Amino acid sequence: MVRVLVLVEGQTEERFVTDVLVPHYQTKQIFLIPKILTTKIVKSGSDFKGGVSNYRQIEKHLNNLLGDSDAYVTTLIDYYGLPTDTPGMSNRPDSSPMERVTHVETAIHNEFQSEKRLLPFLMLHEFEALLFSDVSELAGVIPAREKTDSLIAEMGGLAPESINENPSSAPSKRIS
Repeated sequence: MVRVLVLVEGQTEERFVTDVLVPHYQTKQIFLIPKILTTKIVKSGSDFKGGVSNYRQIEKHLNNLLGDSDAYVTTLIDYYGLPTDTPGMSNRPDSSPMERVTHVETAIHNEFQSEKRLLPFLMLHEFEALLFSDVSELAGVIPAREKTDSLIAEMGGLAPESINENPSSAPSKRIS
C-alpha cells in the first residue's frame, strides 16, 4: 500500500482527486489523499482556501505534508497564474510550454534537496481547461442550456490550450 498526499489548489481539484483519481488508483493499492492549500487561517469562520498569492504558502504546506514520513507528496496546482516568486519562474527557458513547466517542477523539487518522496506536478493549463476538451459534456454540469450553447459557439473548435493566455478569457472565467 502506498499513500500519496496531494496538495491541491482548491475545491475543484480536491473533487477531481476524490471522484476521479482515487477510485482509479485504489485498484492499484495507491491511496491518494487530497489536501487543500489553505491561504489564510482566521480565528473565527472558515479558512481561506485556494488562490495562491505567494510561493511561501505552497512551501509551508509541502513541508507540513513531508512531515508524514510514510507518504509520498505531490501537487495539483495550476502553472497558469503561479506566483512569480516560485522557484524556477524567474529563469524559465525560452522553450515550449511543457519544458517551462518541467523546469519549474524541477526547481521546486530542488528546493527540498531533491526529497525523493516529493513529486511536484503543475497543470500546464488551469484545471478548468480540461472541461473544454469536450464542451458538449458541460451540459451535464451547467444547468443553463443557453450558457452551454454559448460556450460551444464561442469555442468554435479551439483547443483548450488556445484559451488560456488571458486572465479575462481563462477557462474558469468562461464557465462562471
